[in-house]
Amino acid sequence: MGKKKASGAKLSAKAEKKAKAIQKIERKEKKKSKGKGKDGADNGEDLESILEQMRQEWEAAHSVTEELVEGPPSRRANATLTVCPTGNHLWFIGGELFSEDGKAYFYNDLFRYSPEKDEWRKFISPTCPGPRSAHAVAVTAAGGGKLFLFGGEFSSQNQTTFYHYRDFWCFDIATHSWDRIDTKLRPTARSGHRLAVWKHYIVLFGGFHDPGITTRYLNDLWVFDTQEYKWRLIEFKPNESRPSPRSGFSFLSTTEGIVLHGGYCKEYAKGKRPIGIMLEDTWVLKMSIPDPSSGTGAPAEPSSSSSKKKLAAQALSVKWERQKRSSTAYAPALRSGCTMTAWQAKEMGVMFGGVTDEDTSEETLESVFWNDLNAYQWNGKGRWFSLTLRKPKKKPGAGGGRKKQTSAIAERGDRSDDEDEEYAKTSIKATPKAPSTVTTKRLIGDDTDPDDPILTTPLPRYNAMLAVLKNTLYIYGGIFERGSREYTLDDFHSIHLDKMDRFVCLKESDIVIEEGDDESDEEDKDGDDNDTDTETDSGTDEGDSDDEGTIVGSVTTKDEEDLYERLHQLNFTDDLDSITVIEEDDDGEGEYELTTTTEPSAAQANAFMGVSKNSTRSPEDILSTPLPGETLAMFYSRSREYWSQKALGIGPALTDARGKQLRAAGFSLAEERYKEYKPILEEVEKMLSEAGLDEEEIRKSAAGGMDAGSGKSRNRR
Repeated sequence: MGKKKASGAKLSAKAEKKAKAIQKIERKEKKKSKGKGKDGADNGEDLESILEQMRQEWEAAHSVTEELVEGPPSRRANATLTVCPTGNHLWFIGGELFSEDGKAYFYNDLFRYSPEKDEWRKFISPTCPGPRSAHAVAVTAAGGGKLFLFGGEFSSQNQTTFYHYRDFWCFDIATHSWDRIDTKLRPTARSGHRLAVWKHYIVLFGGFHDPGITTRYLNDLWVFDTQEYKWRLIEFKPNESRPSPRSGFSFLSTTEGIVLHGGYCKEYAKGKRPIGIMLEDTWVLKMSIPDPSSGTGAPAEPSSSSSKKKLAAQALSVKWERQKRSSTAYAPALRSGCTMTAWQAKEMGVMFGGVTDEDTSEETLESVFWNDLNAYQWNGKGRWFSLTLRKPKKKPGAGGGRKKQTSAIAERGDRSDDEDEEYAKTSIKATPKAPSTVTTKRLIGDDTDPDDPILTTPLPRYNAMLAVLKNTLYIYGGIFERGSREYTLDDFHSIHLDKMDRFVCLKESDIVIEEGDDESDEEDKDGDDNDTDTETDSGTDEGDSDDEGTIVGSVTTKDEEDLYERLHQLNFTDDLDSITVIEEDDDGEGEYELTTTTEPSAAQANAFMGVSKNSTRSPEDILSTPLPGETLAMFYSRSREYWSQKALGIGPALTDARGKQLRAAGFSLAEERYKEYKPILEEVEKMLSEAGLDEEEIRKSAAGGMDAGSGKSRNRR
């Protein structure tokens, strides 16, 4: 009995332990089940997977790819070439190319050049500024180095409309990533402006904005605090002296402030044609922050760091001072299309090239293109220097005696064409109403020394990209004109400014510029082109085509001659293959159908943007046409009265209609018109979106008509 009892006790003890173990497991399962959702999934594990998925998606959306590319970027103008503040690199952003077939191409790519390796790398980021040219970039070394970009311009490929940006971006050099800086207060949209950095402030001045009628040049001054991340408009008293409105000027940072030189603007007089003005004045923007501890009447020093920053921003003092220059002192020839880049080691600004335009009459524009080097020393009262190449010393007996060294670059632009002037100078007389006359002079004799450094000088040009890294100047691209043709260059050069021995061609240009006087050739070409254009516009040249074409719109006008004049003024004929008379009354007024065989949506959008610029359109036409960015409700709200009147005239059934019945009929008509234009509007909105506009900006553009923020901006000097 005793043994049985003992074995029974052991079994009960084992059973009790087993039961306790089962209970323990159940308790653990209950604890786990508390963290599960209704579907039995573990919320803790789900959160971890969601966070991991979010991290991977963010990295994919913000990943930057880097690739080694051959040579410099493709040919373009009005890009930016900027010295890296934290390394031996140059940064190249954006630019534009107007191709030989009249198409406009804008870029938003980012390149880095390493001179030590003669290596170009391209960085591609999902988040970055839109394609643009004539923008401005400033650099700071804080936080591992940053590039700040503001403004610029963009156009549709057929140049039917232009857009000016007002967005502000920051590129982090350490992470190679872009961030858009959105602030409530910011400068207006513009191109051709300049940025410079003084201490922790980014200073913006000038530029232009073209609303489609006249170009408005600006002279407002803005300051961005990189510590507070806020813009501030600097106000001046009416009697305070300051620079006139301009674009394309030099803007150099110094210890005392900013140096401004030159630029370009247009003079508009009532009843007269606008005239381009080249500027050669020099200003210094004196900047200072009073020291609270100096006892100069500044407020007592606040305790908190944020209060100190606010006080410093409020205490920032700026004042414009014009630099006087003696009439006998050397200065470069008056020009535009050139800006100086800072040579900080020598406290100088270095300028290359440019163009001098003599707008003598409505029919003639005489232009002189330059390839000389000049420097402006900003210390003291400021002084100009002509940077000339130094000829190598000849060995004894090699030259038959020492000859007087001649300058490789002319000291003054009004110098006569003597035989001893060994520089290239191109004079162009461009006559819009007649074929162009071209004269090119290369003033180098037959006995020229092949080792003469003058032979390494780049071609004359304007709007070249410049940057000085240490003591070396780098020159990329620019624009050269011959006759009516414009050449966008892609050559890349460097020169040691401390040696001035010779230019080094890092990349030769692939652009072929024909030599000689080609007046007669251009005359023949122009005649042939005119004949071809006439045939195309009238439809006879494309009459044998099997393509029926797509109708992209109709225009009502008095006669066909007036129609063509209007269409050419609007740049509306580029995509048209034929114009057909639909109906013509006894008074000569007819309706003309516009037909194209190109891609319908793009052609319709370009036609829409072109016709919308017509200042002679009737109020009824404007009211009955929806605009980009407008919803159906916005369109009907803007044109309610028009559609109500339209509904009254559709038949006797609504003659006595009032109230809801009339509004419903009017809304139906508006909806029908909106649906008709919807595909075209979507294509236009796509073009504007490619220009970097958000929905709000597109709606603002619509509210001001298609001319808002647009206008042809070609050849701004």
